[in-house]
Amino acid sequence: MEDFACSDLAAECDCEREQSGVGVSESEVGACRILRVQIKTAEAAARMGKPMGHYVTVECGMIHRLGEREESDVCRTLGVELRSMAERLCGKRVTGELSVLVAGLGNRDSTVDAVGPETLRYLSVTRQFSRVEGARFSTVGACRLSAIEPGVPALTGLESAETVKGIVQVTRPDLVIAVDALTARSAWRLGSTVQLSDGGLRPASGVGRGHCALDRESLGVPVLALGVPTAVRSERLLRGVLDTGEGTKPFPAERLQGGTHLITLGEIDLLVRRTGALLARSIERAFSTS
Repeated sequence: MEDFACSDLAAECDCEREQSGVGVSESEVGACRILRVQIKTAEAAARMGKPMGHYVTVECGMIHRLGEREESDVCRTLGVELRSMAERLCGKRVTGELSVLVAGLGNRDSTVDAVGPETLRYLSVTRQFSRVEGARFSTVGACRLSAIEPGVPALTGLESAETVKGIVQVTRPDLVIAVDALTARSAWRLGSTVQLSDGGLRPASGVGRGHCALDRESLGVPVLALGVPTAVRSERLLRGVLDTGEGTKPFPAERLQGGTHLITLGEIDLLVRRTGALLARSIERAFSTS
């Protein structure tokens, strides 16, 4: 579990094969490879360092390098996966009566952590129009989408989960979608993998600072977590470089001095902008009623 804690991705938790308490299946849709992982037991969850639940990993290629047609195909694939998971979590079909709160987690002033806020920048919300008569609201062609950017404790003094819980208690959505930047173990996954899960999430858990969970238990409504990895933890990357090879002992973690740092891509600004736009379009497609 220690090594798995370096990654927010279930796909990096030795899930390429069936094992006790874990179900795995794989498929391809267009140019996307989709890995579905179900962590079925508490024992498997403890072993893998991830909550029980379903995890869908969509490998789509570098998001900021996708052409227009490729991006449209990825958006369509993500929309289908989001809608399917949302309807299963809520036990409802997507109609104009469904209320969805999108929480853009992270810090917009730190590019590597700005996937959530950047998604909200491109997202078209519709809840404000639901006050008009039903027939007129149906012309909007979407369910009741609202959004909140809770910020980070260093700026607000509040945990993201506390802020989102307050909004949930007032607006009573059917579903919360928590959008966040993730950490990975493998550098090749940065900006090229999208993960959906129904196990909730702990903001900042990938860098060892996760405290308050956003999940059904804490918020009282289903939570769908959506994220893209933007960074690798330095000690994990260094361990891979410094290990002496197969059949030998790994490089001792205590010799990796200097604490935790995040390693990201040189094109991170462009990646986060394109990722935000892609996730926003995918959410809108998933919750379109037209």
